[in-house]
Parts: sequence; C-alpha cells; structure tokens
Amino acid sequence: MTSTLDEPIKTSAFHSTSTARRIKNRVATTLFATAFGVALVPLAWVLFIVLERGWQAVTTTGWWTRSLQGVLPEEFAGGIYHALYGTLVQAGIAAVLAIPLGVMAAIYLVEYGRGTLARLTTFMVDVLAGVPSIVAALFIFALWIATLGFPQSALAVSLALVLLMLPVVVRSTEEMLKLVPDELREASYALGIPKWKTIVKVVVPTALPGIISGILLSVARVIGETAPVLVLVGYARSINFDVFEGNMASLPLLIYTELINPQPAGQMRVWGAALTLIIVVAILMALAAVATRLLTRKR
Repeated sequence: MTSTLDEPIKTSAFHSTSTARRIKNRVATTLFATAFGVALVPLAWVLFIVLERGWQAVTTTGWWTRSLQGVLPEEFAGGIYHALYGTLVQAGIAAVLAIPLGVMAAIYLVEYGRGTLARLTTFMVDVLAGVPSIVAALFIFALWIATLGFPQSALAVSLALVLLMLPVVVRSTEEMLKLVPDELREASYALGIPKWKTIVKVVVPTALPGIISGILLSVARVIGETAPVLVLVGYARSINFDVFEGNMASLPLLIYTELINPQPAGQMRVWGAALTLIIVVAILMALAAVATRLLTRKR
C-alpha cells in the first residue's frame, strides 16, 4: 500500500542496536572493568600494608612536632618534623622556580611558537620528560657542586627537582591552553584587544583550573623522589633552616636512612614516614581536585 502526499512519512531517528554490537559492548565493558579491578588490587594492598604498619607511628605523640635529635636508634621517640619541613621546603623552592618557567614555556609554544626555537623547545621538553631522577641529580651535582663549587644543600636538591617538574608543568599547561576555543581568542581580537592581553585576560583564566591541577600533580610527582636527596644533600636528625648550606632531612631520605636500622623502632619510623608521605601526596591531590572544581564553577 502506497502513501499519499498528504500522509506523513513515518521515520525513526534511532535504529535498534544489533545483537552483535550489544555483545561487543558488554565484552569490552567487562574487559575494562576487569583490567581496572586487577590494577586496583596492588594499589589497595600497598595502602593497606602501609596503613596497618604505619598508623601506630603516625598517631604517636610528637610525631608531627618533634625531630629525631638525641633519639637513639633503638628508641622509638621523636618524630618527622624535621623531615617533613625539608620535604616541603625543597618541593616549595622547586615549585617557585619551575612553575613560572613551565607556564611561560607552554604559553610560548601554544600562542607564539613557530620555527626553529619552538621545535628546539619542544625537543628539550621531551628529553627532560624521559630523564631519570638520578641523571638529573648527577647533572646538578656536576654543574652546581663540582664545577661551580657550591656546597651540598637543599637548594641543590630543589634545582634537580626543577628539571623533573618542568616537563610535567609544560605539557599539562600546553594541553589546557590548546583546549581553549579559538573563538574566544578571535572575539577578543575583534574587539581590538592586543594578543598579550588576550592571553593574560582570556586564555589563561579559561584554562586556569586545568593548569592548577597539573601544577599540583607535578609537585606530588617530585615530592617523593629519592635520588636527588641521596646525591645532593646529607641526612640530619635535627631541623636545618638554611637551604643554602648544611644537611637537611626529608621524608624519602629518612626512609632510606632508617632502612639500615635493624631495631623495631627504626622499622616503625620507616612505615610511619611512608604513610606520612602518602598523606602529603593525598592532600595535594585533594587540593588539585578542589581547586579545579571551584575555579570551574566560578568560570
């Protein structure tokens, strides 16, 4: 039976999914869920072990407010105040140096980068991204200490951490800037706003949530590095406020030092310091998530 011109033609906007596609979708979903579960097992196991063995140390009186000055190897007393201070100071100095350089390099690559200099910058960022932490530490040792004659210090550790932070900051910022729609830039140019002001007032604020998240993740990535502190600074059982000279403890260095202590007190300090490091990294991750959500909501 044929339809007349006056009768509406009934068409369906959606087609029923074939049985084969539904099966493939279920198989893929099952495989992804299984892979996620398998990857989650070792992570959950590590967290459980560290919590079980380090919780007693973390909840001990003075753990957060005292150092190990005057504490005997077999005596479980004192705390990680000096090591936590050293970790935060070294990572803080590295962040102060790496974040402006990384953000400006990313802005140059996305907004201005053309020609040989841009290709060279991209190549160097790729090289830094693949450099192991021990190589960065040895480079700073050869240049800063052996060649220029500066002493081993927390500042030397921070310089090595800068080399490890830079590629993360550059790549994360670069990707966030690329996500900003070109229409926003073109609308700003159409209003007669210069390019530099468009970048400062339009592009960067739009990408700011992702940039901040990438920066905090880069700090969390380097805060637990062991090689730079082993090569560029010595361990101290008391706090040192001088970042230019003298030994300074940090959480990774405390863990490495106490590993050779066969006493039960030393093992408790190892697990306590490991749990403290996990707590610090978790706080940074939470700050990244909160900052991203708040800035996105504000935008």
